[in-house]
Order: sequence, then structure tokens, then C-alpha cells
Amino acid sequence: MLHIGCHLSASKGFEAMGRTALEIGADTFQFFTRNPRGSQAKEIDPQDAQALRRLLQEHHFAPLIAHAPYTLNPASADPKTRDFARQTLADDLARMEHLPGNLYNFHPGSHVGQGAEEGIRLIVQTLNDILTPAQHTTVLLETMAGKGSEIGRSFEELKRILDGVKENDKMGVCLDTCHVHDAGYSLAALDDTLALFDKQIGLSRLKAVHLNDSLNPQGAHKDRHALIGKGHIGTELLAGVINHPALKHLPFCLETPNDLPGYAKEIALLRGLYQP
Repeated sequence: MLHIGCHLSASKGFEAMGRTALEIGADTFQFFTRNPRGSQAKEIDPQDAQALRRLLQEHHFAPLIAHAPYTLNPASADPKTRDFARQTLADDLARMEHLPGNLYNFHPGSHVGQGAEEGIRLIVQTLNDILTPAQHTTVLLETMAGKGSEIGRSFEELKRILDGVKENDKMGVCLDTCHVHDAGYSLAALDDTLALFDKQIGLSRLKAVHLNDSLNPQGAHKDRHALIGKGHIGTELLAGVINHPALKHLPFCLETPNDLPGYAKEIALLRGLYQP
């Protein structure tokens, strides 16, 4: 079965997101834990969270993906920026305990001129400060397109972060098809790309996929998402992603520039291309 959804607004609460997902044919979804461009977080209603947990169980949802705000940069040279990232990540993981057993995805950060080695060291330090043996959430590093000084543009950089984290079993990776394409990896040679991922990180670490087309050619390092079939990756290669034996069991999340009716059409399209 194809487990697929899209990014939904959390403004109306947890259960409302679950019901919206069902209306558009989804059995997973992604949501921001707080304002994606700021720091404000809505207070969690435990009863609302419990209602969503019941709905997920009743309809056999795949794991959900919570997404950290874009403003976090644990690799920053500024101690205040790093402290803000540390506090926000820790608070989000505490809040995620209302929805145990799900995923929390974040962009690793940008080294802003310090160099990748120092940026990786700082990211590892933050993760070691906040991860605990008791948490019920798996934290995902997202594969990045490599624009500017982004860390995570290569599988090797992600591996170096993972290798430094003490609570290693609490960590995984979210593969973004637009990002890996823009970073220079080939989705046309998907077997080779996944073999490299397996060699450097291990496919057991891959917990989710962001399914997006790209407005840019392979290796552009720009990160501009496109509608499914409307970019340089194309429907055929993305169908290969959802049907690959190493990936087809994972939750797939659309982050295409879309509205709900558009997401419903893309979900239906991809379900039609899925080969059980």
C-alpha cells in the first residue's frame, strides 16, 4: 500500500488535520510544529492530540512528519542563534510526546562561512544536548540541495552528523527528491543513488521521503519545488521512487506548490502509478 500525504496547516488543530488528510485520500501528512518563519507555537490541547491518535489508529495511518521551522540554525556562528535552535528543538520534541511514535524533520543548518566541519560539530553538539533515551520521536535530518553554505548537501555530510550523535537510535533521514536532484544525485539511476546512500548511511536510516519535482536541472543547488510532472525530474522517475523496493514501504509527503484540491489530484495520480 502506498502511504502518501502532503503538508497540511495545523491552524485548526490536530484532529482537523487528520480529517482533512482523509478527505484528500491521504494516509499520512506533515505539519509545522510552530510558525515556520518564527518561533511562536500554539498551545497543545491534549484532548485534541488524543482524538488524532484515535483517528490515526482507526484509519491505519503511516507515521506523521512534524517539520521544524526554517529559522533554526544549530550550525550558526552566533551563540544566540544556536541557543534559540537548541531551545526550540527541545521544546518541539517535548510537544511531540503528545503524538508518540512519529517523526520530526529538520534542515540540519548552514555553516555561514565557518566551514562544513565546524557546522557539523555544532549540529552534533545541539543534538547531543537535546536527545534523550526516553523520547518516542525519531528525529530526521533532511537531505539538502546545497544552496549557499547548507549542510546536508551530501550523504557523507549527513553520515558525519549521525556518527557523532550519542542517542543514535533516535535518528534517521528524510530524503527529499527535489533536494537530492538539485544536489547532483541521479534519480534516473536510482539504484546507484540508493546503493551509495546505503554504503554511506544505511537504508535502515531512511524513514520518510519528501516527494517533489524540481524547477531546476540536476546539480543546480537551488531548491525550487515543482508540481509532480511539471519539473526536471518528471512523473516517470517519481513513479520509480514510490515503487522502488527499498522505498515503497515508507511514508511519502508531497511539498509541491499546491492547494488542497491540487494535492488530492497528485495523491490520486501517484496511487494510480503505484504497483503493490
